[in-house]
This record gives sequence, C-alpha cells and structure tokens, in this order.
Amino acid sequence: MADTAEIKVPAAETVPETAPEGTEDKGPSKNELKKRAKEAEKAKKAAEKAAKQAELAAQKAAADVDYAAEFYGKEPLNQSQSRPRRQRTQIASLNPNMDGENVLIRARVQTSRAQGNKMVFLNLRQRIDSVQALLTVTPEKVSKQMVKWAASLQDESIVLVEGIVKKSPEVIKSASVGDVELHLSKIFLVSGLDGRLPFTVEDANRPESEIASNEEVQYKRVLLETRLDNRVIDLRTQTNQAVFKLQSAIGHLFRDYLDNEGFLEIHSPKLQGAATESGASVFKVSYFKGGAFLAQSPQLAKQMAIAADFERVYEIGPVFRAENSNTHRHMTEFMGLDLEMAIEEHYHEVMELIDDLFKNMFRGLQEKYKNEIEVVRKAFPADEFKWRDGPEGTLKLSFREAVDLLVADGVSREVLDDIDTENEKRLGRIVKAKYDTDYFIIDKFPMALRPFYTMPDPEDPTVSNSYDFFMRGEEILSGAQRIHDPTLLIEKMKEKGIEPESMKSYVDAFRMGCPPHGGGGIGLERVLMLFLKLNNIRRASLFPRDPKRLEP
Repeated sequence: MADTAEIKVPAAETVPETAPEGTEDKGPSKNELKKRAKEAEKAKKAAEKAAKQAELAAQKAAADVDYAAEFYGKEPLNQSQSRPRRQRTQIASLNPNMDGENVLIRARVQTSRAQGNKMVFLNLRQRIDSVQALLTVTPEKVSKQMVKWAASLQDESIVLVEGIVKKSPEVIKSASVGDVELHLSKIFLVSGLDGRLPFTVEDANRPESEIASNEEVQYKRVLLETRLDNRVIDLRTQTNQAVFKLQSAIGHLFRDYLDNEGFLEIHSPKLQGAATESGASVFKVSYFKGGAFLAQSPQLAKQMAIAADFERVYEIGPVFRAENSNTHRHMTEFMGLDLEMAIEEHYHEVMELIDDLFKNMFRGLQEKYKNEIEVVRKAFPADEFKWRDGPEGTLKLSFREAVDLLVADGVSREVLDDIDTENEKRLGRIVKAKYDTDYFIIDKFPMALRPFYTMPDPEDPTVSNSYDFFMRGEEILSGAQRIHDPTLLIEKMKEKGIEPESMKSYVDAFRMGCPPHGGGGIGLERVLMLFLKLNNIRRASLFPRDPKRLEP
C-alpha cells in the first residue's frame, strides 16, 4: 500500500464567553433610552388617535346614514312606463280650509333660499300662481342630505313635491297664494336645466316701477329685445301667463258672441292668386311654376261666402302684411278676427253689431278675468279701460267731426286729409278728456282712404260708408259696407289701378247676385295691447313677427 500522509487540522478558534480583560459592558446610553421612550410614547399616541378617528368615523358613518334617501332625488326619464293615477293638486286651489291635507304638486322652482343646513324655503310656481314651500330636517323623515340636495336645485327646475298644507299665521307676500304654505316630505326632480338661464323669471316679472324706485337694491332690468330673444323663459312670467290667458279669452268672447248671433265660422285659404289690398304690402311666394301671395286678410273669401248665401260669417286666422314697419303697433303677421254679414237696410246694422260685440268683450274680460288683469297691472300700471255702456251708447263721430276736434285743439286742417298715428292718439286724449271714454267710433271716412271694394256714400261720392273703431286713441278695427254690384265694383277697381281680370273669380261671384253686405277686421294683438296698455304689440304676440324678427 502506498504511504498516506498525515494531515493535521488546526483547532477551531473560540470566542471567549466574557469580555476581554480590561473592558466593561455599559448598555444603551441615557439619550438612547430617552429617544426610545419618546418613540414608544409617540407610537402609543398615534395608535390611540387612529383608534379614536376610527371610532369617530364609525359614529359619523352611522349618523350619516341617509334615512330619507327614498324621499328625494332625480326621477327616471318619463317614458310613460307607468300610470299610478295619483291625484295632483293645483296651487291655485290651495286655501286655509285644506289645513292638514297631504297634497301632490308638480311645479317649477322659481326661487330657493337655504337657512343653514337644516332648512330650505322654495317658491313653487304654476302659471300665474305660486306658493311657499318649506323643507326642514326631521328625524326619520327629512335628512340633512335631503335638505342640501333640495337647496342645490336650479331655479326653473320642474319638481314633483308632496307635503302637508299648513295655514300661514301671516300673509306670505312673496307668493300669490299667501295664506298657506307647504311643509314638504318628498321632493323629486322631474326636469332640470341644461345650461344657464339668460335671466331669472323673477327679474323678468319685476315691474319697471319697482326697479326705478328702489335705490337700495340694484335689480336687473330685462329689456324687450332680450325677452324676445329668449321668449320661452319670458313667457313663464306670471305677467305673460296672464296676458295670454286674456288673449285666449278675447278669442272665446268673439266666437261665443257671433255664434249666438247666427254667424258661421269659416276657414279661408292663406295662399291667394291676387293681392286684396295693394301689391306693395303683400308677401309673394313661389307656387310651383308660378307665384302666389300670402293673404292680407280673408276679405275676398268672406264676401264670396256672403254671395254663396252663408249670410253671416266670421274667421279667426293669421294675416300677413309685407310693410317694412317697425312701430309699436305693427307686425308682419298677426291674428285677424274678421266678420262679414248681409244687411237688410243700412250698413249701420253691421257697425252696431260690431259695437255690441266689443262691449260684450270688454264686460266679459272685466267680469271673468279680474285676477289676470290685476296680475298684468302690477307690471304695466294703467287706468281701468272705460267705455260708455248706458242709454247714451258708444260715442260716434263722423270723420269731419273728428277733424274739427283736432283743429279746435290746434292741429292744422291742411294735414288732416288723413288722421295719422300721432293725431289718432291726440284725438284719443281729447275724447277721453271731453267724453270720459277710451272707446269710440269714427264713421264716414273719405273714399280716397279706403280699399276699392268700399261702398261710396249715396249723397257724396267722395265719402264712403266706412268706419273705424278706436281704443285709447288707436284704431283696432276697420270696416265698411262692401260693393256688391259688379259694374260699380269693376269701376272702382280700375280707379285704384287694379285689373278686374286679375281677380275674375271674385268679380264673377257678384255677377251671380249678392246681397248688400258689410263687415270688418280686428287685430287681436292690438286689442289686447290697448286694453291692458302694454305699450308694444310684441308683448301681445306669442312669437312676434316683424321686419327684423323671424325666430323661432
């Protein structure tokens, strides 16, 4: 065997269990101990703070549980998915006798005012009526979250609210229904706003007199042009809601009176092959390969209906005038209230019937719509409209008598071949001062001032059997006896430069025999403007049309 070498492994080095001789184990220094103690104390406080915060958060979370979540919020889009048939209440019907009753109302939020984080006042509006509503934190019923959400609703939002009617201890002046208020328990958003309001309805509804007289508060004045540019918002004001309710009433009163007098309502075409007045004031439109005109009035159709033995007819419909007029009382499209009737003996039969029609209309407005008239007067203060309604009857002047009154007041006779707008108003002031009436009639106008179809006076061919009716010194109806004889009609057409062949069907109607007849045309918006003294006809038109406005 081979020899093996002997391997020697050195002994492992050992660490002494005790410190080497001459050294001493002193441990952490005092500073280190203090530092460690501070850190321990800090950690302890942090843990205690975290525990406290967790406890508070848990308590807050418990307190913030929205127990009213089902009583408010945005409603789903109404796609007619259900019909529970719940009874709704109108604000106008609310009264102190309903104290304690639970009601459901859909309305607009006109204004809102939060009182801290536990209460909010809402002014809710329906048309011309408004009521104050109150939402206040109530355990298990109305939460803080609910109040905060209600206070955040934009003005003009549409809401569905439920609440209790409460008799108010004192009249609430900011609401039209001021003897009660609503204590709400539920409120849901039906329709919100997508954008900012151009002006508030409250500003638009504020009377000019209040703006001018209040020096302490700088109210915003909403100009007419701004209103018309944002007509939908403007129409929401209580003033405009009342104005257009009264406009509707005039139409109803006109129709009801004439129905009772044996008139038949007709509907004439608004596209015509010839102008009824003068070519300068008609709108020409393309009509297939030719042209047509928008009707200036239903005049031709009314007369042809009389020739067709309809005896008495009326129409409510649009009238178009292409006059480039930008006055306070003219529009390019307005609503005409027209009537025509056969006469037995004298054209004053027509004039007197129209007179009775107007007085019936005035009485109806003042007796049945006092509330609406009062609402409008807050924004447009005016004296109550006056007319003579006794044995003395309506004031009737001949054209010559009207001229004499103006001359006596200082107007030169030389400028009174026609009574222009300025002198109409002057005459109205003279008549009001002398006869105490806002309503009168002028008869026997010069023939030169009337259309071709007007019947001449039998004794003076320069004078016509025609009349105008006036309110507050402005003309609101023009009417006359019409020519029913074809030979005379053709003669007068030629005198006015109208070619009879261009209106052959109209002339032919009289060749077949037509009774004597007369009528008149009333401008609906002008009657409304003058009755309420709105000062501008555009305020009496839903969406006015004039040379500068064709929107929407």
